[in-house]
Amino acid sequence: MKPSFSTRMPSRKLAAAVIGTCLSLPYAATAANWSDTSISYRYGEQFNEPAIAKDVSKDIVGFTHVSGHGYGQNFLNVDILMSDKNDPAKGGGTGAQEVYVVYAHQLFMGKVLDRSLSFGPVKEVALTTGFDWNSKDTAFAPKVRKILVGPTLKFDIPKGYFDVSLLFYKEWNNNGIVGKSVNFDSTYRIAMAWGVPFTVASVPLSFEGFLNYTGEKGRDGFGVKTDPETWTDMFIMADVGQMLMGKPRTLRAGIGYEYINNKFGAKEGSTGSETTTPMIKVQWHF
Repeated sequence: MKPSFSTRMPSRKLAAAVIGTCLSLPYAATAANWSDTSISYRYGEQFNEPAIAKDVSKDIVGFTHVSGHGYGQNFLNVDILMSDKNDPAKGGGTGAQEVYVVYAHQLFMGKVLDRSLSFGPVKEVALTTGFDWNSKDTAFAPKVRKILVGPTLKFDIPKGYFDVSLLFYKEWNNNGIVGKSVNFDSTYRIAMAWGVPFTVASVPLSFEGFLNYTGEKGRDGFGVKTDPETWTDMFIMADVGQMLMGKPRTLRAGIGYEYINNKFGAKEGSTGSETTTPMIKVQWHF
């Protein structure tokens, strides 16, 4: 299926407002001394959404910014997700459009305390704080608001990274079907994120992604008890810019896989609660 941007591009004003607002966040506390910014495009044809029986194709345009300062680092990601008609917008006729924002800050406690907190393979202990925010134009009309805070172990990976976090998790959302705002119970999240460079036959590659396990969070807007959620995205990315232009970490492309069980806390085995989809991804760093 050929991706199409012409008929499903979300409001330019909304996307610009969200990205513009979030761009100011990483610099609120202190100026960055290094940064990496990129835009990306992802595509898959077997996404699933709770209560939807059919597979959903999605075009996803992403903006990612990572920066570091003397005492920690920032992470910002803004995804604009455009579904096909199997995930309909409110009123039907077109596919749904969504904006999803993730921001996180890590405060390196070793730097704050001016002492080494390294042990074994762990090089640093950080305090992670962050939030999620979304808006989607379906009849369900989700409005995710999440806050997360907790410790992160940062492992020593040459030229890469591997982080493991144990986070306090609190979510508020909206259920447009029943016209109800939902205040979920507080729970926990175990989060992993990684980027590990390697080379095969002189081809520069990277294995990267994340895995989140979120505990049950009480009852949803329908009064149904939620189940724990597992969500992982992983990619093998090739440094095309280095191979073709001699410019490392500019143009990257690869293949990936997304697996979700009990999406958004939906009951085990319920319609649309599980996603298993291959993806393609192209990313430009500037």
